[in-house]
Amino acid sequence: MLESLLNALGHAVVYAVLAGALLVAAYYVLDLVTPGHLGSHLRGIDETGAESVHAASRSAGVVTAAWLFSNAMVLFTAIWTNGATSLGWALGWTVSFGVLGIALNAAMFFVVEVVTPGDLRRIVTAPGPVRPLAYVAAASAVSVGLIVCASIA
Repeated sequence: MLESLLNALGHAVVYAVLAGALLVAAYYVLDLVTPGHLGSHLRGIDETGAESVHAASRSAGVVTAAWLFSNAMVLFTAIWTNGATSLGWALGWTVSFGVLGIALNAAMFFVVEVVTPGDLRRIVTAPGPVRPLAYVAAASAVSVGLIVCASIA
């Protein structure tokens, strides 16, 4: 019984580290597809380098949250559906579908930019209140995550 518990705890740590690394990768991919430094848009760094609530992009916050949630759903589903298999096999599924989710979210971000008016990347990172286009980008990210989850399950 104790051995099973320790084994499950070990698997949880491995999954958490792997999922955490993939979520960090997802964040940096979003950082690459948006202009400037995403962290600066989220923290509200003004031209002088000081933090200011007025310089923060709430749109970037909504899109980043949806992006990370979408990718976390994919990771959860991959782990949940393959957890009963061997650890190596389950990790393979998790990495494969995690990378696929990140790539599809990036592709969909550019698709949304093409089919909507304006420059999505600049709109999403502009300081101030949430812009309607940010909600569209966020919804597309969650939609991609749900579709990938459905393909796993």
